[in-house]
Amino acid sequence: MRLATIKIEAAERLVACVDDEKLIDLRLAAQEVGRSPNFFIDMHSMIKGGDDALSLAYELISNPINNYLINVKEVLFRTPLIPTQYRDCLVFEEHLKNGFAEAEKITGRRHEIPDVWYQQPIYYKGNRLSFIGNNQDVLWPNYAEYLDIELELAIIISKDGKNISKVDAPNYIFGYSILNDVSARDAQMIEMAGQLGPAKGKDFDTGNILGPYILTADEVSHPASLNMEARVNGQRWGGGNSSEMHHNFADIISFISKSETLYSGEVIGSGTVGTGCGLEIGKRLEPNDQFELEIESIGILKNKIIKELIDE
Repeated sequence: MRLATIKIEAAERLVACVDDEKLIDLRLAAQEVGRSPNFFIDMHSMIKGGDDALSLAYELISNPINNYLINVKEVLFRTPLIPTQYRDCLVFEEHLKNGFAEAEKITGRRHEIPDVWYQQPIYYKGNRLSFIGNNQDVLWPNYAEYLDIELELAIIISKDGKNISKVDAPNYIFGYSILNDVSARDAQMIEMAGQLGPAKGKDFDTGNILGPYILTADEVSHPASLNMEARVNGQRWGGGNSSEMHHNFADIISFISKSETLYSGEVIGSGTVGTGCGLEIGKRLEPNDQFELEIESIGILKNKIIKELIDE
């Protein structure tokens, strides 16, 4: 099942895909058949509803009520949810190798992949409040000249948990989505030399993009093996497959949850797939560029970057 948050008639609605052209308003459809709409107030409500919410949603999709069907071309997408917490990892070796090689050309500093990268997942905590959704504009930060996309697979945590085993970890995945971790490379390269960050290399309004859909975990085998591709202005920049992750999501969940509770609605990104960003191939974004990030079975996340609209 693919789920989304849309804006229609000045209100945000939780919807599910009936097919590639039609969405169903889950809350109104549930009310119509005499079932509780409380699972479908928003994405967080559905996540917390667990199997009961999923079962009801599947029932509503299988017998759609025409009055509550919406044409996908007529809606405004929003981020599927505001994450409870947001972490982003770095688990694709090809991306790291390519990025280090290109960064050396720019900064003159040589980088080697440290042993710790192979031994455990590496991640940082980002700004959970900067998320936007499909077809919303990215605002170019006024302190940066070198902007880049990052094609990532993200998971959404289904339930609270602590000290989660690798065996049990897949049961904590509610679903998968496309993440674009837009990055200010010039700021990132300066501040990362201080061995802390990435700070303003990543943190700016509209810098994190999620969507357009969350694909529920029951549709994806573990470890996830999904094709990924990035395009800018219709030109393919690169991509790969999520199976190339050095640490899979079970590894990541188990590691992060050591003596720390994970909560439902948290978003965890994989980090950039190999050749999934401009840095790796010697390219950078320009104002008004349009980019499309596509992941198999989830969809296409489309956005445009605007420089002129920034509030100085």
